[in-house]
Amino acid sequence: MEASDQRALFDQMVLIRTFEEAILREYHADKSPAFDIGAGLIPGEMHLSAGQEPVAAGVCAHLTTDDAVTATHRPHHFAIAHGVDLDAMTAEIFGRVDGLGKGRGGHMHLFDPATHFSCSGIIAEGYPAAAGQALAFKKRGTDQVAVAVTGEGATNAGGFHEAVNLAALWKLPVVFVVEDNDWGISVPRAASTPVDSNADRAAAYGIPGVRVEDNDVEAVYDAAGEAVARARAGGGPTLLEVHTLRLWGHFEGDAQGYRPDLETVPAKDPIPAYEALLREQGALDDAAVEAAHKSAQDAVETAIAFAKASAEPDAGSVRDYVFA
Repeated sequence: MEASDQRALFDQMVLIRTFEEAILREYHADKSPAFDIGAGLIPGEMHLSAGQEPVAAGVCAHLTTDDAVTATHRPHHFAIAHGVDLDAMTAEIFGRVDGLGKGRGGHMHLFDPATHFSCSGIIAEGYPAAAGQALAFKKRGTDQVAVAVTGEGATNAGGFHEAVNLAALWKLPVVFVVEDNDWGISVPRAASTPVDSNADRAAAYGIPGVRVEDNDVEAVYDAAGEAVARARAGGGPTLLEVHTLRLWGHFEGDAQGYRPDLETVPAKDPIPAYEALLREQGALDDAAVEAAHKSAQDAVETAIAFAKASAEPDAGSVRDYVFA
């Protein structure tokens, strides 16, 4: 891999982490002295993607905004990597009128037609939607690709199997991505799933299945590149599972008492590990690292300021944009 590509992956991961750290800060800023999930500038649940940056960076490096991405209830890393406008996305998370959904969706319901990005709080919901997008692309005769992302816990849901089955049958241009962070909320994967790798399930549908270990961004990049190229060329879907890492809780406020590995988690952080590797290879130096962090910090703080300056929706408009 070229050093410029490696630096681009590093920069993307730094931007994502900087954003999640800022949302973490703003989310908790006014929820004390006693944590109240409904209080503050960002009320409601919050699922942050720290530790899972390699998946989004490696996959989305091969996509354009003409391609479609459907993400999960933990969506920020894929939204950022796919090019969703940072200001509008942040305003939506804050519930403001300048947000992607005019402040009505919040962080689990980010919809951006400009980049064909969507996400949902419903487990495995994005898989059938991505199959539908891929079917549309195929009927139009374009080379667009759909990417569907879910967690390993959702691979036991009906939507997962129905979508993979249909996409395989019709050879749709879709890449199914599974983020295996070891925990389906508080349930370890071994307690819910009888196979060691969900990539093995691809064989049941006659499609390629690939598992990437160690949260390795370059291995994700390579595997995703092959899967996206195959889809664009009419070769049909691929099931790609990445063994990644959830650095923080399932949601903010999660005490994680169920998790025996907490002491070892910080040492597995993929960003300092990748920085060290690139420094060793000569692809990064102090100036490049500093530039990456400064660029990310500037963009993120601008987005936070934009969101805070945006107005809250008028309560009188509560009936707008609903069917009945």
